[in-house]
Amino acid sequence: MKVPFLDLKTPHQELEADLEAAFKRVLNSGWYILGKEVETFEAEFAEYCSVAHCVGIGNGLDAIHLLLLAYGIGQGDEVIVPANTFIATWLAVTYCGATPVPVEPDSATYNIDPLAIESAITARTAAIIPVHLYGQPADMDAINLIAQKHGLVVIEDAAQAQGARYRGHSACSLGNAATTSFYPAKNLGALGDGGAVLTNDNAVADKVRQLRNYGSKVKYQHDLLGYNSRLDELQAAFLTIKLRRLNAWNERRAEIADYYADKLAGCGIKLPYVPLWANPVWHLYVVQAEKRDELQNFLHQRDIETMIHYPVPPHMQECYTSSTYQGLPVTERLSRQILSLPIYHSMTLSQADVVIDAVRSYFQS
Repeated sequence: MKVPFLDLKTPHQELEADLEAAFKRVLNSGWYILGKEVETFEAEFAEYCSVAHCVGIGNGLDAIHLLLLAYGIGQGDEVIVPANTFIATWLAVTYCGATPVPVEPDSATYNIDPLAIESAITARTAAIIPVHLYGQPADMDAINLIAQKHGLVVIEDAAQAQGARYRGHSACSLGNAATTSFYPAKNLGALGDGGAVLTNDNAVADKVRQLRNYGSKVKYQHDLLGYNSRLDELQAAFLTIKLRRLNAWNERRAEIADYYADKLAGCGIKLPYVPLWANPVWHLYVVQAEKRDELQNFLHQRDIETMIHYPVPPHMQECYTSSTYQGLPVTERLSRQILSLPIYHSMTLSQADVVIDAVRSYFQS
């Protein structure tokens, strides 16, 4: 049996009638940018995340970039970022003219290590961006305490954690503000690009709304040097439909993760670790193996698709190699050992069994 890494077709086939109805509604409205569909989704997603404001943006990278600008972060500032993350978090900082300062992850959770943050803070530090990597929230209480001590802004990058909870509280409500991405592969994914900024701060929300729309509050009046980065009506309509199913989809991912954890225990790979205070949404199911490439090739030969998140850390990418980043040994080791197994809400236990049997077979051989 072939097991894909991700199945985007099945859920959309299940929602076909609703998605087609939404398409026709938008088509017939004659209004395609910043209309009622975006307003409806923003209101529902803000309520879902337990915050006052959701501002729809063109993509997740722009969401971080515009939010940093809304806080006045720019040239001469430093922003603490995870060393172990997707490069978008770093790029947004660089786009503002600020400097990303990487901090190593906790090797158990893969998230930024709060114990290592304080030593990275300087007089130029303006913000911390913890990423809820792979769908598991970072240790926000510890991070917020450090930020409060030093007067820093905390921006959650929750691109992979829609619906995750930390000590009973929703991701996107745990810092000063948050961003997310609606890239199609996310737990809440559009049928194209999209993103959002979420916050309880009225002034920050208003400024991001202005920045996303050419710096304008009133048509043809531009008070800020703005951008064109707006979640469009069609994607908002699709996202509203999918948002109403997100909890059920996340619960199914958790069932698959629990099944993996039970059946793969003691087989020779390091399984994900979940602290008692975290309720992840299992955007990815990431394991570690010393001979990762050999294991991946073994699974590939058995028609099991896997991925590596991420094979080249940001500080080793060509676009950042001219910067003076010191070696980051934990991040670099993880990049050689981590492997993402298939997980998605339409996955069957039969498919999971194929993956489990193959992994066990590799270690037994």
